[in-house]
Amino acid sequence: MSKKSTPPRGRQKADTARTDEKRESILRAAEGLFAEQGYANTTIDQIAQRLGVTKPFVYYYFHNKLEIFEQLSWRPAVACFTSMDFAADDPRPAHEKVTEGIERLIRATLAHYPAAFFPYREPQVYRPEYLVAQKKLANHFYDRLCALLEQGRSEGMFDFDETRITALAACSLPGFLYNWYRPDGRMGPEELVQTLAPLAWRVLGLRRSRRRGTAAT
Repeated sequence: MSKKSTPPRGRQKADTARTDEKRESILRAAEGLFAEQGYANTTIDQIAQRLGVTKPFVYYYFHNKLEIFEQLSWRPAVACFTSMDFAADDPRPAHEKVTEGIERLIRATLAHYPAAFFPYREPQVYRPEYLVAQKKLANHFYDRLCALLEQGRSEGMFDFDETRITALAACSLPGFLYNWYRPDGRMGPEELVQTLAPLAWRVLGLRRSRRRGTAAT
């Protein structure tokens, strides 16, 4: 399964610009309703009414409400869990990649509001197949982050003990944005990125300068 597509589900409409536009309009209308009143209280009727179309129009592009919900959730999952992906020939040291990756993670979480928060709000909704795919993406992210952290520690730029626990703790900061973030809040998205990222770096034990006795690689 490609990281850039949802787990396959039934029939798929041919990809055309017009089809994509119509699917996007349905997704946007549904996203607003899911955010306002939750999954259980949202119906296909309401999605169609908000969009000003008929129910058959919605069903032409999506099998059911769950497919819409999972597609909305999958995009931020991909954006967030690939934020530690860097080109194989990227010459920068590990700590620079980690700091950039943390900023990417926070920025992606905010950019995909409110759908990025659906898995935290209603984790019981998803199919087992979807959860397996989501876990695979999460493991992809943490495997890369942990490898970079260990490399950075060996280069004297991080100070921590348990790699996986440290990674999970640092990433819990953007993860818990769903508890309090509001797009009309006091801080704009980029200001939040610049505020939260240094806090996560502290959890990772990022040093201002290389520890003595270690050498750059």
